[in-house]
Amino acid sequence: MLSQLREIVEQVSKVDEVHQALDILVKQTCSAMDTECCTVYLANEEMQRLELMATQGLRFKGDKIHIGFNEGLVGLVKRSAEPLNLAEASKHPNFKYFSVLGEELYQSFLGTPIIYRKQVLGVLVVQQKTPRQFNEMEESFLVTLAAQLAVIIAHAQTQGHWRLEKKQQAIKGVPASSGVAIGELWWDDTQPDLAYVYPASTLDVEREQEWLLLAIEEALGDFRRMRKKLDSEINKDALAIFDLFTHLLNDPMLRKDLKAQIQKGDRADWALRQVVESYSNRFARMSDVYLRERAQDIRELGQRLLFFLHNTEQDRQVLDKPVILVVRELTASLLASVPKDMLLAVISLEGAANSHAAILSRALGIPAVMGANFNLKAVNGKQGIVDGYSGKIFVSPSRQLLREYRALADEERDLANMVNSRIEQPAFTKDGQRIEVMLNAGLSADTNIAINLGVDGVGLYRTEISFLLQHRFPSEEEQTQQYQAVLGSYPDKRVVMRTLDVGGDKALPYLPIEEDNPFLGWRGIRFTLDHPDIFLMQIRAMIRASAQHQNLSILLPMVSGAQELDDAIELIERAYHEVSEQDSRVKMPELGVMIEVPSMIYLLPLIADKVDFVSIGTNDLTQYLLAVDRNNARVADVYESLHPSVIMALRHIHQSCQQLNLPVCICGELAGDPIGALLMVGLGYRSLSMNTSNVAKVKYLLRHTEIDELRQLADKALMQAYGKGIYTMMQSFFEDKGFAGFIRAGNK
Repeated sequence: MLSQLREIVEQVSKVDEVHQALDILVKQTCSAMDTECCTVYLANEEMQRLELMATQGLRFKGDKIHIGFNEGLVGLVKRSAEPLNLAEASKHPNFKYFSVLGEELYQSFLGTPIIYRKQVLGVLVVQQKTPRQFNEMEESFLVTLAAQLAVIIAHAQTQGHWRLEKKQQAIKGVPASSGVAIGELWWDDTQPDLAYVYPASTLDVEREQEWLLLAIEEALGDFRRMRKKLDSEINKDALAIFDLFTHLLNDPMLRKDLKAQIQKGDRADWALRQVVESYSNRFARMSDVYLRERAQDIRELGQRLLFFLHNTEQDRQVLDKPVILVVRELTASLLASVPKDMLLAVISLEGAANSHAAILSRALGIPAVMGANFNLKAVNGKQGIVDGYSGKIFVSPSRQLLREYRALADEERDLANMVNSRIEQPAFTKDGQRIEVMLNAGLSADTNIAINLGVDGVGLYRTEISFLLQHRFPSEEEQTQQYQAVLGSYPDKRVVMRTLDVGGDKALPYLPIEEDNPFLGWRGIRFTLDHPDIFLMQIRAMIRASAQHQNLSILLPMVSGAQELDDAIELIERAYHEVSEQDSRVKMPELGVMIEVPSMIYLLPLIADKVDFVSIGTNDLTQYLLAVDRNNARVADVYESLHPSVIMALRHIHQSCQQLNLPVCICGELAGDPIGALLMVGLGYRSLSMNTSNVAKVKYLLRHTEIDELRQLADKALMQAYGKGIYTMMQSFFEDKGFAGFIRAGNK
């Protein structure tokens, strides 16, 4: 039967039209199982019914025949998500007679659910006139066939086929930048693609070298122009991508590698592809999602160089009206090259929510959806809707859908104007409780004056990026200058700088580390304590940089025990004494520890006298508590930021810090999430550190809620056994308070 199974699946998978494919399935299944009837039903979740798609043996002539989820044996299989094997179906209490199907002819019934990733997509049934129990081998065959069919159906549905909903279907992608946009879909596929550069040699090495150098200079000029163009529109943190490109193009190591590849006899474009892929692969192997997606930035740099290598700088197609830009892979350069007033939204077939292009989209306030799956040529010029909250895209929407989304877009504009009008004011709850709102900074500190007015300082500045983007350890002087620029951007506000957090999943290009389990390996404080020279150099640079404004706090990552903390403190004190002997202005900075390893939750009473504050990294704390790799797609559904255990752990940490009189701040993604922020304040937290795009929203929400109601929500959350229950509870709260527009499109 195995060969028959394989043959059925193979034949079905080759056919695009749903009825034709399933007709083949039912006929072949009847033949393979030597039974008289086989039927396939697909689930229509919107209509809450199973629709008969194909049958061999029942009276089905193309009419719309359906069975409710709560009806009959087929409905029972859907609800229970388990096979049902009956010798005499009519005697079962759930049996229902459907005269239009001629089911009075059949007694034996074997039905199995068609399941894909926990979702029941439909039901596969075989029947026979004479009463008999189908044997184990037959049942196993049908279950296996249903599992194979589930994959085919799921794939077809992602391609926009085999859909049953009455409503117009959306193409689903990954929401990368919130917002709603309506307009014409437009794409430009005239640019050269690095992926299609193939091996090519040259006899004139010198000419190729000159060709490459000219392209590099033109690209540098292009990056400078684009940065200047966007400088007044968005914050410096998002603009850092162009600084990164400029830095890489000026890097002697990159130029040396490109030159060496050409010297081997490769043509410039082929040499470029090889070197770019080599660099990109270093980042792609990293487990950290943010850093792994820097591989895309390297590829974008290669694409831009290829653009100038082929001398294809020509006037782009002039846009006479705003469009929804559709691309295979969204890049920061491409995004910057389109006038902002001509850009309604962006859709990318590839990419992720943390790519630099996505970050830039959020900074520009442009809705973006990544990882969408459709035919570029088929949508060009058609009207479309982009829902950046849900990741839904509608092509050629109906008039009714257009009316709905136009109303949602109007509501969203009103909401944005409302929350941004008071961004500069301090964050207080409705009943007067002061909440500290800090900024998480990545590639560079955010020096946009509006955001400076809107935040109380920097709650987390990641120092590792400059280490990761070089081919050597940055010198103490280089680090000092960088840290001075950051601290100088917030002269009268606190800036918390996290010490070097590399190793394991964030291997330095010039110090590769191979580990089987990098998240539990040689990273964070473990790495720096094993390299005291690097650690001392960084701490000295931080303290030297703080001499003028004295607004530095130092944060230690990945600490799992008291001994690590003791060793780090000893080195920090040593660095301070070395710097203070040269500059009497410096003061010993406050020292904090990140709570991201669960062991530290229980050590807080024993280390409280060693530190001045603690910060909670909810992303890592969640993955360690739940034993789930947050970057592994197979277990993505297990990673829940609102998991009951996470909420309980956060309550425990806050209670401990309160008893110990120890300041505590939430600096993970949960702090900037509208739902997470209110829940954290309800748990007692009064300091939140978040990304730029969330500041105005969180402040508004805080101004319109009271501590008591947030505390009650937190108490209810602590009684929930499921993360979904907590989310549903918070969702209802947002709806009741009129905050729905913060978590979905529209504000009503």
